[in-house]
Amino acid sequence: MTTSKKARTAARLAAVQALYQHEMEGTPIASLLDEFHRHRLGAVIDDEQYLAAEVAFFDDVVKGALARREDIDDLLGRKLAQGWSLKRLDKTMLQILRAGTYELMARADVPTGAAITEYVDVAHAFFQPREAKFVNGVLDAVAKAVR
Repeated sequence: MTTSKKARTAARLAAVQALYQHEMEGTPIASLLDEFHRHRLGAVIDDEQYLAAEVAFFDDVVKGALARREDIDDLLGRKLAQGWSLKRLDKTMLQILRAGTYELMARADVPTGAAITEYVDVAHAFFQPREAKFVNGVLDAVAKAVR
């Protein structure tokens, strides 16, 4: 994996974490970005070295997912299986889907397959393979709708 690919991968994981923090604590966007820039991206936390992330990409995914949240949630809601709603999803899962949907909607520079695969990999960091397959299915449906 190239350094720039690793930096994008780290940016996606951090974006999901930042979106989760915003969802749970309501941290204002400027404070949230500042905290991640200064204390998380590329930092050593609890003796664990966090990868350096592509900061501009991280900022775009976080800001974009929050700015377009209503459109993203509407689209996601239409792509979930019957009987499912966004409220029923795990909060981390929801942030993975929001970030991935934003990227598919707004980042034409990122190939569809790469975006989906990256967020499936993020899902593997938090969930079992079954949930990662769920991310794959939902983001594939989103991609078909927006690309």
